[in-house]
Amino acid sequence: MRPSDTGRPRGKRGGKMKGIVVMTDSNSGIAPDEARALGVTVIPMPFVIDGETYLEGQTLSAERFYQLLEEGKSVQTSQPSPGELMAAWQEFTGADMDVVHIPMSSALSSSCMTARTLAEEFGGRVQVVDNRRIAVSQRQAVLDALALIRRGKSAREIRDILEAESDEASIYIAVDTLVYLKRGGRITPAAAAVGSILGIKPVLQIQGDKLDAFAKVRGRVQAKRVLLQALQRDIEERFAAQMAAGTLAIQTAYTGSAQMSDELHEALSELYPGVEIYSTALPLSIACHTGPGAFGVGCTKRLDVP
Repeated sequence: MRPSDTGRPRGKRGGKMKGIVVMTDSNSGIAPDEARALGVTVIPMPFVIDGETYLEGQTLSAERFYQLLEEGKSVQTSQPSPGELMAAWQEFTGADMDVVHIPMSSALSSSCMTARTLAEEFGGRVQVVDNRRIAVSQRQAVLDALALIRRGKSAREIRDILEAESDEASIYIAVDTLVYLKRGGRITPAAAAVGSILGIKPVLQIQGDKLDAFAKVRGRVQAKRVLLQALQRDIEERFAAQMAAGTLAIQTAYTGSAQMSDELHEALSELYPGVEIYSTALPLSIACHTGPGAFGVGCTKRLDVP
């Protein structure tokens, strides 16, 4: 996306009105059509598959990605090219615009720290946000940045606010198969074999900068119940004020098939009538480890009121 007036309210810098553009990566789950509608720039994440580099959403579709996974191909995540990233920033700063760049969490990838190092060459014109987010919570950070621009905040102020709000999010993901966790070295082959025989499905959680085991369940029905209970507990204990104020975003997500995500959406709509629930596919960087058939729920504090 080239510099434009799309979706860029103004902030002040040195007494001069200056535009601000928001950038993120495809780990946010923001598709090209939504990016254009929001007026944000999305950097596609690269994947190395059997030695060949693909770009998420450009040269690698989700359908092709899952096909390659099921074929047993070696799939590795990578990070955006420093040269391409700096060229994109230069295009915006050269058009007298500051940049708020929101990559995935530094705890899950080195791309954030690389971006921070590169940003030092821009004298404060590029602010890299490490608010420890990925997937639906990273997308919400992008929406929050746009809301803060509308309030007249500077790029540096936006970075500070988003990082201060980094823990105000919660994600739970149920994994349908242990194959890809074993392939990625996150569980042993023996544990995967026993788990498959017993029908065990792990539930993972993302809280702040950690991806941790949360529970072990048997079957998709129990997994769905555990996800809903975990999210309800967080809403009642951690996010009660946000729910009451209407500033809580609730999300469902999936890899491959959306069936279980749709069922979770329906259940959450009954639990929280009148609350908008956003559903989307999980980014491929998560799908690398979960494989197809994973499904999840999340909630995130939002800085704008719908």
